[in-house]
Amino acid sequence: MYRQMCWISKTGESGEKILHLQTAPNQPWRPYTAFPQFAVPDYQIPGGSKGWATYQKLLKAGWVLIKSANANAAIPTLELEVSSSES
Repeated sequence: MYRQMCWISKTGESGEKILHLQTAPNQPWRPYTAFPQFAVPDYQIPGGSKGWATYQKLLKAGWVLIKSANANAAIPTLELEVSSSES
């Protein structure tokens, strides 16, 4: 099974990052909350990272952490490949 996770900001590079998951190479990155089968409740810590508890669980289960820059760079490439194949 394809299992990758990444910390991505909703508002740009300086915004709060939340855990995103990708379960297939042709699928977009989606917030961990979109995967109830994998997500666990967040820790009740003021200012805590959204998805930290899920990250810990999935890391132990063998998921791979991808650098944010790599995840963001892959998104336009994927769109380009899809657009090129439709022509």
